[in-house]
Amino acid sequence: MSGLTTWRSRRCRSLCHGALSRATAELIDDGQGGGEVSAGAWESKGSTTDSAVFKECHVLRAGQDGAERRGVYKLVVEETRSATGAKKGSVPLGPGFTGWALPDRAEVTLPTGCAAPMGSTAPHIRASLDVPSQDEERLYRRGEKPPVDPATATRNNATVMREVATRLAERYDCADTG
Repeated sequence: MSGLTTWRSRRCRSLCHGALSRATAELIDDGQGGGEVSAGAWESKGSTTDSAVFKECHVLRAGQDGAERRGVYKLVVEETRSATGAKKGSVPLGPGFTGWALPDRAEVTLPTGCAAPMGSTAPHIRASLDVPSQDEERLYRRGEKPPVDPATATRNNATVMREVATRLAERYDCADTG
């Protein structure tokens, strides 16, 4: 995804250009509690369209008092030459989705027909999720326990990625029809 890149802050109703509903965005928890979820997204103009396609989205949560916002997770949408392969120890996203989920990460490849409408000449578009609060290596080094049970975190990440793939495919009218 080439072209002009800008930073935009969005409220919950349009999280990451509609890739996430507010309810789904709130599924991922960093164990610190808090209030409203919002997002900021780096946008990139597609090479073949005038539409802005977000490239990186940071989902933030307000603190208990509604003041300071902190990053909870990052969602990246990028061009790729190959579809997502399975990751060791991961769970598949389910029928109709090419991707996987772990407690701290997840990936999904959008339907094949999505690259062109999103302004890409690459064969595939991949969305990846990074949840730092669930990073097992970091938690182990610090002697901490995960803020959310790993099985629950994995389920929530899978739900987020299924929604991202579905909503982006609908937005760019590129859902698999097979």
